[in-house]
Parts: sequence; C-alpha cells; structure tokens
Amino acid sequence: MNLYTLFLMSPPPSGAGAPAPWMQLLPWAAIFVVFYFFMIRPQSVKAKEERKFRDNLQKGDRVVTIGGMHGKIAETSTEWIILESESQARFKVERSAISKETTLSAYPPTNK
Repeated sequence: MNLYTLFLMSPPPSGAGAPAPWMQLLPWAAIFVVFYFFMIRPQSVKAKEERKFRDNLQKGDRVVTIGGMHGKIAETSTEWIILESESQARFKVERSAISKETTLSAYPPTNK
C-alpha cells in the first residue's frame, strides 16, 4: 500500500476535530422542537377551542353536525344534544358530532 492510503485510513488524532457527544443530539432536538411548534401544539390548541365551543352550546343555537344535518338545539345534556330540524323532527346526537354554529349571532352579516 502506498503512504497516502494509510494516511486516509488512520483515525484522527485525539482531541482534534472529534465532535462532542451532545452535539450529535442537537439535530434531533431541533427536529423535535420544530415538530412540537408546527404540528403538536396547534393541534392541541384547536382541540381545546373545539371543546370550549361544544361546552358552550345552548338551547336555541343553530348548528351543523359533522354529517351535514342542520338543526336548532332543543335540549342539551353533558353528552348529547337533541336537534330539531325544519320539519319539526327531533334527533339525538353526541356533542362531539357538532361541527359548527350557524346562528346569526355567531356569524353577523357583513356590510359591503
């Protein structure tokens, strides 16, 4: 073998250019921070807002379910809501099935 090949195969001198062990964890920590602030935290904030919205529903509010059924809240419970449709039909749905509120107070008309 020639001298150049042996030089390339030799380990680096001790203390020269060897990265600290904690520096190897730095990219993983940065990836975790990015995932937390761009994916995990926004999801938890959105879930908290949805839970607050569903807890504040009251009798008389007009809502839409996840399945697309429109109705007015006739009765409420901690777990379910009875909706009344335009044809006076009533149906029981879980609170978690409520998607959004369509009451005029929630969405005031915009004047252009």
